[in-house]
Amino acid sequence: MDAAPPAGPGARQPQPQGSADRVAGLLRRLRGKLFTWNILKTIALGQILSLCICGTAITSQYLAEKYEVNTPMLQSFINYCLLFLVYTVMLAFQSGPDSLLHILKRKWWKYILLGLADVEANYLIVKAYQYTTLTSVQLLDCFGIPVLMALSWFILYARYKVIHFVAVAICLLGVGTMVGADILAKRSDNSGSDVLIGDIFVLVGASLYAISNVCEEYIVKKLSRQEFLGMLGLFGTIISGIQLLLMEYKNIASIHWDWKIALLFVAFALCMFCLYSFMPLVIKVTSATSVNLGILTSDLYSLFFGLFLFGYTFSGLYILSFAVIMVGFILYCSTPTRTAEPAESSVPPVTSIGIDNLGLKLEENLPETHSAFL
Repeated sequence: MDAAPPAGPGARQPQPQGSADRVAGLLRRLRGKLFTWNILKTIALGQILSLCICGTAITSQYLAEKYEVNTPMLQSFINYCLLFLVYTVMLAFQSGPDSLLHILKRKWWKYILLGLADVEANYLIVKAYQYTTLTSVQLLDCFGIPVLMALSWFILYARYKVIHFVAVAICLLGVGTMVGADILAKRSDNSGSDVLIGDIFVLVGASLYAISNVCEEYIVKKLSRQEFLGMLGLFGTIISGIQLLLMEYKNIASIHWDWKIALLFVAFALCMFCLYSFMPLVIKVTSATSVNLGILTSDLYSLFFGLFLFGYTFSGLYILSFAVIMVGFILYCSTPTRTAEPAESSVPPVTSIGIDNLGLKLEENLPETHSAFL
């Protein structure tokens, strides 16, 4: 057979794989933006916080279902006492402007309001379960995220991009998927005794959590972690102690104490203490908003453990919900927020503005960063 004649000048020549190269380059850039070391570290830190919250939920459920112990204020009081014994005592031994007496002289009323917001947020969210459904609590608790973003805009001067709002919407879609799985698994059949009161409790509690988290971010980034935890331990102990005596003394007196109940109280207190001690560290390198998005997975961890401990029904939607929340969380962390400090401000200089305000900006070019600061 004769060889094929050489192609003439008008024949089509093979073209380089331009489209494939562009797609491959786009995927490499996307992978480099979404899976940096800072973002992976942020994800890991957020899931540690979620596991701490999961521990508090499981121990509380054991106390309520197996031993009929419903004392949310007593459980919070123990945590605030631990914060007092560790961090307030540390402040007491410091000298100068960081000492306990110096802080109390200048800002005592501010920390009373902060302690009141934190104590009542914990109490209202737990109390809401007695009145409304699990579905309502899970959905309405997300109300704190837009409140937190609004407070961060006006108080911390955070400036968001469109991608941040898209990421938050994706995370909330993941929560909706989780709620749908609960409905299919019939975990939300209890209609509650007064749904409206319970829903109001959740909305108020979520808003108070947002206020507490914004104050926490402000203090740990511009002042110190020890000051925040020390003052919260002091006034949280006082406020929760007074509320405990007024509202839960009968419930405490009716507890039939044994080593199992005591162990559950200790486990709850340790999980809550670790959560309060570790969260300022995470907020300092990220932000309150990103932390709250990351801990949306805590309910899912509780559900996974509940499959073995409480006989929950498994649904593939739980896995889908976890994946959707993580996609939204990664997307939020992939782009830094902007900080628009006022020209003349009496606010102390920021000592550390975190990954989403600084660490991710290092990946951008210098002119863009310079323009943003101007």
